[in-house]
Amino acid sequence: MEKVLITGANGLLGQKCVSLFSPDYEVLGIDIHDNSFTKNSKYVYQKSDITQRTALRKVVLPFFPKYIINTAAYTNVDASETNKEDCWKINVEGVSNLIYVASKINAKIVHISTDYIFDGENGPYKEDDTPKPLGYYGKSKLASENELLRCDLEFAIARTMVLYGAAVNVRPNFVTWLIDKLRDKEKVTIVDDQFGNPTLADDLAFAIKQIIEREKWDIFHVSGSELVDRYTFAIQIADIFKLDKNLITPIKTADLNQQAPRPLKSGFILDKLKEELNLEMPTNEQSLKTMKKQYRK
Repeated sequence: MEKVLITGANGLLGQKCVSLFSPDYEVLGIDIHDNSFTKNSKYVYQKSDITQRTALRKVVLPFFPKYIINTAAYTNVDASETNKEDCWKINVEGVSNLIYVASKINAKIVHISTDYIFDGENGPYKEDDTPKPLGYYGKSKLASENELLRCDLEFAIARTMVLYGAAVNVRPNFVTWLIDKLRDKEKVTIVDDQFGNPTLADDLAFAIKQIIEREKWDIFHVSGSELVDRYTFAIQIADIFKLDKNLITPIKTADLNQQAPRPLKSGFILDKLKEELNLEMPTNEQSLKTMKKQYRK
């Protein structure tokens, strides 16, 4: 069996990748926690930090993976504006360290990036549109892409957005946060002027597997097929989970006074994904129904 290293194995996307790859590959998952969050017995877990190059090398080189999937990231958009050092260390230096260890064994890297590398003025975007990040999080993710573009390894970059799903011990995402609020009968305000393609983590994991198995080393936009504003998406969530959508009130982004600027008119054009990977991404309704089955468990 070919070997796959998955960083951020305890995160939402990391857990999905572990579950998807472990039946067909020998998988080593690493994360900063002492133990694995999942009970998947088909993979090996080791505590390791991608920001520590020497320690990372001691874990990765003996395993000798053919592929490295980097799902580890600093993703708190607002905190990135004040914790710039931590954000850069994980998102940029961590990728540099993975490139370093990968170069020792000629491993191929799949790296996860974001729509936040764009300014949201002219979305939806295709892969070769010019990046122009607004906030520090987006700048760090663009810098991580540039680290890969400068290296001599084969790599793929999967840009995604509005990632959600159900997994063990992961921090709330937009969908799980909203479900909890509505189940507790709490009123919520959701912006109706931020547009994007919500993406189920399971669907992104499947696309990553296709990239690896088809050996497509390139940049891909990977997201759900449906471009919506956050308020409309929230109403869809309430409908699928049979919760009270009257608790949801629309609001404008400017009224939130968020620390980091957001790309408003974002979204992805998925033509390349369809043409090169033969992937038709699900609608929001399809993906939310998939998540609903998992969430019951």
